[in-house]
Amino acid sequence: MSVQVEKLEKNMAKLTITVDADVFEKAVESAYQKNRSRINVQGFRKGKAPRKMIEKMYGEDVFFEDAANICIPEAYEKAYDECEEEICSQPTIDVVSMGKGEPFVFTATVALRPEVTLGEYKGVKIDAIDVTVKDEDVEAALKAEQEKQARKVEVTDRAVKAGDDTVIDFEGFVDGVAFEGGKGENYPLTIGSGAFIPGFEDALIGAEIGKETDVNVTFPEEYQAAELAGKPAVFKCTVKSISVKELPELNDEFASEVSEFDTLAEYKESLKADLEAKKLSDAKAAKQDAVIDKIIEGSKMDIPDAMLETEQKSMINDFAQRMQAQGLTFQQYMQFSGLTMDKFMEQVKPQALSRIQSRLVLEEIAKAENITVTEEDYDAELKTMAEAYALELDKVKEMVGEEGKKQIEKDILIKKALEFAADNAKETKKRAPRKKKEETPAEDAE
Repeated sequence: MSVQVEKLEKNMAKLTITVDADVFEKAVESAYQKNRSRINVQGFRKGKAPRKMIEKMYGEDVFFEDAANICIPEAYEKAYDECEEEICSQPTIDVVSMGKGEPFVFTATVALRPEVTLGEYKGVKIDAIDVTVKDEDVEAALKAEQEKQARKVEVTDRAVKAGDDTVIDFEGFVDGVAFEGGKGENYPLTIGSGAFIPGFEDALIGAEIGKETDVNVTFPEEYQAAELAGKPAVFKCTVKSISVKELPELNDEFASEVSEFDTLAEYKESLKADLEAKKLSDAKAAKQDAVIDKIIEGSKMDIPDAMLETEQKSMINDFAQRMQAQGLTFQQYMQFSGLTMDKFMEQVKPQALSRIQSRLVLEEIAKAENITVTEEDYDAELKTMAEAYALELDKVKEMVGEEGKKQIEKDILIKKALEFAADNAKETKKRAPRKKKEETPAEDAE
């Protein structure tokens, strides 16, 4: 196998990868073995026809496409490892040539890590962040705990109202025909949460338990499922239960039940201390964000579209996995929210761009300041992971492996560079607006 790298505009590159003829021939044979049981040839039992006979009937390229699909992943992985450039996107694959007894040639168009010209990164000025905890902050935290301790009380003697927690069964129809992904059973829905498409939850207000209710809605014009976009639909819904929150009284008894303290006053003091610690932690994160934004603002880099798209898709995949963990498929989320994939990609684009820019400038800072990752840094990170997952340290090391170690070390390097930049920043307090000087009668006369 051989690889040729051609650099293109805007930090893109084309890798021309040539797979030896004998390797491609082995892939063709594998494709034949895989597919022959599905091919009928007169005079032979199914799956017993010789490869030459099948090629004679269907053309000698009958197995080429499958053979290419066998070759490409392994060949690209080798090319990726051999390439001296830093590839930072998924490849776009194009077949150049393939033939019997000939090498298989394909190209992989990829984004390369862009060059970064750092601006000022030491001593950048940012606004100081107020970490004062006010009385209203404590009251808000107390209210939040009260909400958390609320008891759900089932309601059986009235219809649905705004704010109710309901459990519903539903099935959606367009032109009288049920559509895929439009059915759910025992689905928890808070009325007014905005979880479903506009109009759905409002239409359930007044619905009675156990009685089927028709909910008439219209899918958004730019709905992610093209066959449903802009179409009116009827959801046949049955409210199975209604419940409301019953808040506990805020008193000493409440404090003793939710904390180690005997009085509400003591509990409030504890809440204040926790809020102060959280504000300090949040302020540290906000300071780091502000510093990075300033550094990015003064730096230059040309982010390839393919690199940005790869980051966007990675973020969406992470989101889909979180949805799956909560019992909701990505398809269902997209239907209920009315988002299209294009809209979702556009929605995450600013954050994806910020992530890439942050990572690039921090890597440059680490290089400029000779910041390194030691074995002690790595072991400390693994120890934290082991404690979080309640596993032995050696077991975590085994699970991480060499590739995982490289990624963890990259993450540690980024973290150390971020701390360096933040520690060297200068915080300035915002000045109060100056009062307008009142004019004296003499000045007025002038």
